[in-house]
Amino acid sequence: MNILTETSGSTLLAVVCMNSPSNLAPLLERIAAALERARPRQSGFCEFDRANGYVWEPCRNRFAAIARINSIGLEQLVGIDRQKEILLANSLQFARGYAANNALLWGTRGMGKSSLIKAVHREIVNRGLELKIVEIHREDIASLPECLKLVRQSRYRIILYCDDLSFEKSDSTYKSLKAVLEGGLEGRPENALFYATSNRRHLMPRDMIENERSTAINPAETAEEKISLSDRFGLWIGFHNCTQQDYLEMVLGYAGFFGLKADPDTLRAEALEWATTRGGRSGRVAWQFIQDLAGRQKKSLSPDAG
Repeated sequence: MNILTETSGSTLLAVVCMNSPSNLAPLLERIAAALERARPRQSGFCEFDRANGYVWEPCRNRFAAIARINSIGLEQLVGIDRQKEILLANSLQFARGYAANNALLWGTRGMGKSSLIKAVHREIVNRGLELKIVEIHREDIASLPECLKLVRQSRYRIILYCDDLSFEKSDSTYKSLKAVLEGGLEGRPENALFYATSNRRHLMPRDMIENERSTAINPAETAEEKISLSDRFGLWIGFHNCTQQDYLEMVLGYAGFFGLKADPDTLRAEALEWATTRGGRSGRVAWQFIQDLAGRQKKSLSPDAG
């Protein structure tokens, strides 16, 4: 029986009074459950209390909690000191309740763009500040407005993070992203920031922009519309090609942090040979070499080592 729909208020009171204290608990539980059904919470609502990291799942209209975020410490990221300083300062402002900017981390692949975002979040949480991070996949960008509606209800400060964001010629979802970042009537929620990584400074291939210029009635205006998406990010943080010195510092830093034993000269020679076989130097290549070295030394690499 549904107490709320099949029992009048006076009859319900009488039923409660007639029951002994030992029998009240089940009855009160039924009343609470009926009230919850009568006024259900908005679909997709999330308290963000279960974890520090989540993945947005638009098909289910929910945020899936991540038990353990795949991140490393800021001190492990070598050769990008200026980038670390800028993003950490912006994120601390936001976590402390002050104004902050959306950030676009762009440039050479494998130089630690996504690792830096996760490392900054980890550093802020380790400092005792409450900050959540939500990953939204590139293919789900069109659902960002709905995601932000739910984020707006939370008491937490939340970073929305999209890795490897870019748009192709036939893709028009960039217009939705533009409106969400700054141009919509509601605007971006005060408790949300949007961080994205991309290999492209303007998030679109150069030939796409050039093609728009050549075929449009007003080429300048059309190109401006394409480029203006990246302008919605208050911070542009560039990542550039890795020098040999930076690469070797990364390798030595990782080796020291994880306690891998190797003669420094031998380590450098092996690391350079590894980079040659990979066709270039980057933070990702350095990390892949360290994984190989750890495996040869019969060791596992734990993010919490050191």
